[in-house]
Amino acid sequence: MYVQVNTDNQIVSDADANERLEQRIRQKLRRFEKRLTHVELHVSDVNGSKGGTDKRVSLEVRPTGHEPIAVHADAQRIEDAVTVAADKALRALEHSVGRLDDAKRH
Repeated sequence: MYVQVNTDNQIVSDADANERLEQRIRQKLRRFEKRLTHVELHVSDVNGSKGGTDKRVSLEVRPTGHEPIAVHADAQRIEDAVTVAADKALRALEHSVGRLDDAKRH
């Protein structure tokens, strides 16, 4: 599974920060890791210097043989938004991919 992290110009990012975000995503999605070809994370600061709940994360997962799944989350901290988005992606994968697996077993 290839994980790509993208940030807008309002987000200060470095290799260590991106690695931590990637590890958080891998940990949450490890059950489906062999079925995912690509995971793309987009992080943006919605309000800029105005403050508030302004970190927006978009997470797109691409399971083999299935349509891509995109989820979004907003939070005060980037790490929190990534966690919420990864949880949403996990539920969506369980719903779509897991449901198809169940149908094949019957």
